Amino acid sequence: MRKEITNSEENANEEEVSLKYDGKAHVFKGAVLGFFIGLAIIVPGVSGAAVAIIFGLYEKLLYAMGNLLRKFKKCFVFLLPVIIGGVIGIAGGFFGVRKLMNVIPFAVVALFAGLMTGALPVITDKIKDKERTPFRLTLIALGVIIPVGLSLFSVFFDSYDSSLENLQIYHYVLFVALGYAVAITQIVPGLSATALLMMFGLFTPLMNSINLELFTNLSLMMVFVCLAVGFIAGLLTFSSAMSKLLARYENTAYFFITGLSIGAAITMFFNPEIYEVYVSWAADTVAWQEIILGAVLFAAGFFASRKLVAFEKGKGN
Repeated sequence: MRKEITNSEENANEEEVSLKYDGKAHVFKGAVLGFFIGLAIIVPGVSGAAVAIIFGLYEKLLYAMGNLLRKFKKCFVFLLPVIIGGVIGIAGGFFGVRKLMNVIPFAVVALFAGLMTGALPVITDKIKDKERTPFRLTLIALGVIIPVGLSLFSVFFDSYDSSLENLQIYHYVLFVALGYAVAITQIVPGLSATALLMMFGLFTPLMNSINLELFTNLSLMMVFVCLAVGFIAGLLTFSSAMSKLLARYENTAYFFITGLSIGAAITMFFNPEIYEVYVSWAADTVAWQEIILGAVLFAAGFFASRKLVAFEKGKGN
């Protein structure tokens, strides 16, 4: 492994990162990034970290989260639009996209898949001129395998929903750990929070528990408090580790990130929710109208994403 890491990567030091927004357009871009990160927690297969790379804000986002406690004012000012966008994204995903997923799930997934696939060049361009060693190619393959493997496991080895009733103290400790793991999915490109929650049979129970009765059920409230504590801890600690990793080994790390992003695009069309759609088609009738609509939305998302990528390149991010 040591041979595969260049001297320039080994000797690189974590540098001070500028978190200043260049005008209202950049502030808006931060809010849009937060919106997609919020959606990523609700919509299967969407990777908030991959969106951050597309917008050219990934390294800044990692730095801001990892240094929030040490440089609070500077980092908080940068993160505020992202946080606001994230809240809107979670609300929009839960009350809007989730309802659409109940009506035209394949078409909705196709739209997001088009957006993610069209933006892949932002990530692959990072390794375009880099040496392709066996180790780095293995990292690409491993990156593809991890999200696909998680998705396969959640589809074929998890056919139940875990109960949120009669919880013991150790369950709440596990929810803190799960919240930390969900945070990692938002930091590492290609990983999906929904796929992880589905793997543990918790996605549907958690979604179904979000209602007005939540505030009168202390046990359920504590579940979300524990998840939030773990999630915040994960963002603060793992983002710092990821930021240092990229600062030292950026060239090599992006080979792995490329694989993760490709794997994420694949899993958007193969995860527990969309698999249920395929099963219903096989048992009843294939919804050709939705497939055609999905193809149109995929193309629209793909070309819109490509235009955005070209626009960002033209501005130099």
